[in-house]
Amino acid sequence: MRIIAQAHEPKSLAADLLVVPVFKGAKRLSGPAAALDKASGGLLSDLMVQEKFEGKEGKHATLRTMGRLAATKVLLLGAGDKPLSEMTARKLAARSTVLARQAHAKKVAFVLPDGLGAPLPDIAEAVTEGAILGDYRFLKYKDEQMKEHAEKAIDEFAVAVAGKKDVAAAEKGIRQGEICSRATILARGLVNEPASEMTPERLVHFAQAIAKANPKRISIKVHDEKALRDMKAGGILAVAKGSDEPPYLVHLTYKPAKKARKKVAIVGKGITFDSGGLSLKPSESMEDMKIDMAGCAAMLGVMSALPELAPDVEVHGISGICENMPSGKATRPGDIVRTMKGKTIEILNTDAEGRVTLADTLHYAEKLGVDAIVDMATLTGACMVALGQEVAGVMSNDRKLVKRILDAAASEGELMWELPLVEEYRGLMKAHQADLKNISGTRYGGAITAGLFLEEFIDKTPWAHIDLAGPAWAEKDTVPHQPRGATGFGVRTMLEFIQKL
Repeated sequence: MRIIAQAHEPKSLAADLLVVPVFKGAKRLSGPAAALDKASGGLLSDLMVQEKFEGKEGKHATLRTMGRLAATKVLLLGAGDKPLSEMTARKLAARSTVLARQAHAKKVAFVLPDGLGAPLPDIAEAVTEGAILGDYRFLKYKDEQMKEHAEKAIDEFAVAVAGKKDVAAAEKGIRQGEICSRATILARGLVNEPASEMTPERLVHFAQAIAKANPKRISIKVHDEKALRDMKAGGILAVAKGSDEPPYLVHLTYKPAKKARKKVAIVGKGITFDSGGLSLKPSESMEDMKIDMAGCAAMLGVMSALPELAPDVEVHGISGICENMPSGKATRPGDIVRTMKGKTIEILNTDAEGRVTLADTLHYAEKLGVDAIVDMATLTGACMVALGQEVAGVMSNDRKLVKRILDAAASEGELMWELPLVEEYRGLMKAHQADLKNISGTRYGGAITAGLFLEEFIDKTPWAHIDLAGPAWAEKDTVPHQPRGATGFGVRTMLEFIQKL
């Protein structure tokens, strides 16, 4: 799908489908919609009356223009309350692509209304993200549906702005939206793949491909099993023991063309399949455990976009990548492992494995001397119990850092909520025979105690932990730009965060 910015004259805006957002409660059309209505001889107003269309978000109405406009059809989309927010713009654009496919439209024009709730480049970026992400489907293993999806592909999606002076501003937003959407789709594709295909080695190959595609800006180090032993990465090695697949620690580095203002590390949990180990999950809880590398996938999506976005920030993308499987070689409940930092962990439940690998990767990241560390992990079911399936929990040792992340998430329409690192709970992670245990032993506050566990491997660096266990995977079509399956959650927030540092 080609996304363009286009200045429009109401009568001459050619498209198979002309999308016109209408705000809720409007007694009459205004701005570009009013101009289109006048040019059509009142067709849009008549449609609103006939369909009792009131602009409620999620509602739509369609008409054929019968040659009164250059467009073949007009789609009125309920935009909800004025002004148009970035989140609503994303939803409307995504809904547009779905309805355009149903109408077999090859060329779509999305008319930006008057009353924007954000600068034009930001709205254009949101519209672009909605159009591209709403059009995404993972159909690699469904041949007939993939063929049908290709046949109904939209060739062009135009962001129609009021005049030529606005085209450059819209184009800036479109470019940003395209880059961020491609990065999100890369992460979605990695997570959607079956675990038999997305093995640790294959995931490493994807990381290497990102570096190979951008050799001037991105370098990579891959630490294999022998190197991990030399590094005394006991956490990663302990989780990987039960699998036939060897573990890795991947370290990508993006360096800007000019001197970096800041230096940050993005750490992603990279468990390509989580059976629970010897603390085996029930079968129904294991079905979607290919998603346990969603944090790593998000990190790779971020790294893939940085050369194009070109922020003047040095970024390190790090992940400990392995499988958590049961076998005669697997780590047993009661085993004690020594991490890269030297702290020991008593493994009381092998299904609390992500925090054990993150213990090593967080320490590795801190040794780089970065200004901030952000980890993304599908870490706890407890976070889903607390916040539901669409909201990520954020915990941090630094007020400024967590605010930057939450601001970036709000801008990108990714739902996050801060959870406290309650000092009184820290003792729950202390072990009898080791420095720490990997579960608290209580059914309460599991997301927070996991965050406190991770904080034990951070000394002084500002750090934030994003538990994306819920929103990494959509069980159903929740919002139009996040269809069922992997969501690529966290990619756009981290890109916004990095660019605004």
